[in-house]
Amino acid sequence: MTSSPTPTTAAELRGAGLRVTAARVALLETVRDGDHLGAEAIASGVRARVGHISLQAVYEGLHALTTAGLIRRIEPAGSPARFEGRVGDNHHHVLCRSCGVVADVDCAVGAAPCLTAAEDHGFSIDEAEVIYWGLCPGCSTARSA
Repeated sequence: MTSSPTPTTAAELRGAGLRVTAARVALLETVRDGDHLGAEAIASGVRARVGHISLQAVYEGLHALTTAGLIRRIEPAGSPARFEGRVGDNHHHVLCRSCGVVADVDCAVGAAPCLTAAEDHGFSIDEAEVIYWGLCPGCSTARSA
């Protein structure tokens, strides 16, 4: 069950100042292969790649990867934190109120119009987090049936 790091993954970890370990490689690859996964799902994916890893080690690894900017943590209100591999852009999310599915949404207009606040209070704004809420197509169909 051992996973050897791809040169790209290992180089990214080193480039971010992180030690290359089998667990970190598995964490990064699991997040990138997944779709807005929670910590439990990520732990299962990592275990499938490298064997046993504690949930605490998963949380610590996710924190390190998030701090290094290799993954992004999103925290929709009332939902557990989720993690994604799409970083470096200012995109948003749409979340189903019924089943909890999450999808990426690019900025509506232009490069990142949401970064121009009506009042910035002197802040240098570099990110905006917008979450659209509604029902996914599957839940909308089920509700209308």
